[in-house]
Amino acid sequence: MNFHGILVPLVTPFHDDLSLNITALAELTEKLIASGVTGLVVCGTTGEYYALNEDERKTVLTTVSKIAKGRVTLIAGINDLSTEGAIKRAAQAKELGYEGLMLSPPPYSLPDQNGVYAHYEKVAKSTSLPIIMYNFPARIGIEIELDTVVKLAEIDNIVAIKESSGSFSRALHLLQTPFKNFEVICGCDDQPVDFFFWGSKSWIAGAGNVFPVEQVAIFNAAQQGDWTKAKQIMQEIYPAIYSMESGNYNQKAKAGCLKGTFNVGPVRLPLSNISLQERHEFLALIKP
Repeated sequence: MNFHGILVPLVTPFHDDLSLNITALAELTEKLIASGVTGLVVCGTTGEYYALNEDERKTVLTTVSKIAKGRVTLIAGINDLSTEGAIKRAAQAKELGYEGLMLSPPPYSLPDQNGVYAHYEKVAKSTSLPIIMYNFPARIGIEIELDTVVKLAEIDNIVAIKESSGSFSRALHLLQTPFKNFEVICGCDDQPVDFFFWGSKSWIAGAGNVFPVEQVAIFNAAQQGDWTKAKQIMQEIYPAIYSMESGNYNQKAKAGCLKGTFNVGPVRLPLSNISLQERHEFLALIKP
C-alpha cells in the first residue's frame, strides 16, 4: 500500500434534502484523482461517517472503489464505538476492494492504554489489511500515548499513525523514534512543512478537498528539498487552513470544496451548517 504523498479524506456529498448525492461523489472522486493525490480515505471524519447508515456507508465505499481502485490508494475509515464494530467494518472494506484501513481508538468510552492496545491488537489480528492508527484526542477524548504507539508499531500490519494531536513536540518525538516499517503521517493541516522537513512522507488532510493541487505541490516541493517553494505555497493557503482549524472544519471543507467551485451540499446533523456570512468570509480566503 502506497501512502506517500497527499491522501484526501473525502467529504460525502449530500443533496439539499440530505440524501446521498452519488453523482457528485463520483465526480469529486475523478477530480481528486486528476489533481494528483496519492490516495483517498473514504468514510473518515471529514466524510461524516458517523452520520451515515449502513446502507449509505456501503454505497459510498462501493462508489469510490469502482472508480478509483487501481488508480490511487484506497483506505477505508473503520471507526466504531466498539472493537467488534471496527472488525466488521474492516472485513467490509476488504470485501469492497480497499487496500488499507484507518482507525482511531473508540470514541466516547475513554479506554485506558491497555484498552487502546487491545483494541488495535484485536482489529489487526482480524484482518490482513494494513492499518493506519489515528491519534486525534480532541475528537476521541483520549490519546494514543507514545509508549503505546511504540508497542503497537511492532504489530506487522499496523504500519503508520496519523498524528493529529496538534502538538508538534509530540510529533517531533514520534518522527525521531527509530521505528521499523512504521511511519508518522501529518494529520495537522497547519503543520505539513514541519512534518515533511523532519522526514514524514504523507499528509492526510481534510483540507485536501479544498486545496488538492496546492497540497500535492507542497509535498512535491518538500521531496525535492525546495523549502522556499513549500513555505510559499503554505503561506498562500494558510489563512483558509487556519480558519478551518479554528472551527467548523467539516462545514468549511464542504463549502470550500475544490476552492469553492464544486457543490457538495450541506452537512448532516449533529453538525449545523455555517451561516451565509461565515461561508462568504471563508470563501473570501480562498484564492481561485
